[in-house]
Amino acid sequence: MADWVALGDRAIRFARAAVPSRAIVREVRRWPGVIDVVVARDDVAAYFAGPPHVDPERIRALANATDDPEPVRDIELRAAYDGPDLDEVARATGITTAEVKRLHATATYSVESMGFAPGFAYLAGLDARLVLPRRATPRPRVPAGSIGVAGAYTAVYPFDSPGGWHLIGHIVGMKMFGTDGSLLRLGDRVRFVS
Repeated sequence: MADWVALGDRAIRFARAAVPSRAIVREVRRWPGVIDVVVARDDVAAYFAGPPHVDPERIRALANATDDPEPVRDIELRAAYDGPDLDEVARATGITTAEVKRLHATATYSVESMGFAPGFAYLAGLDARLVLPRRATPRPRVPAGSIGVAGAYTAVYPFDSPGGWHLIGHIVGMKMFGTDGSLLRLGDRVRFVS
């Protein structure tokens, strides 16, 4: 099996090592010619200024990468648990809406990857009792600031956009994406407070 596959003539994709996202980004950015790195749950994409010259040993070495030495940031997001799917999530999980709110708000999350839209942070750490598949029918418009859960993740929609996550609330008093870019970065620890 190949260590990587081409994504056009200036990018590659390869399987993600089971190490922190920040470690992967730091190491891959050191590769010759790399201009951007995108880390997803299962894969990594590396973008190059020209045709990629990839040493498969560098990809294999990522399995031993250690987290970025820069300290992670602790971010608190003020949340109102009033989402249109809150009652549905409670029914589907067999717990009360009060318990859904409590479980979501008492967890500490980590920004595992960024994707889908600029500033859309996949937050790992969702309590297993809140794990649900995506909605069967996505919404054509989810308001910016909506808090959603899907699979083993929670997230906050940074912009108005289509979306298929279960909406349990919204962020109060802050924007997830502004003139300085995304509020959240890889590795950030995130808590929702009400």
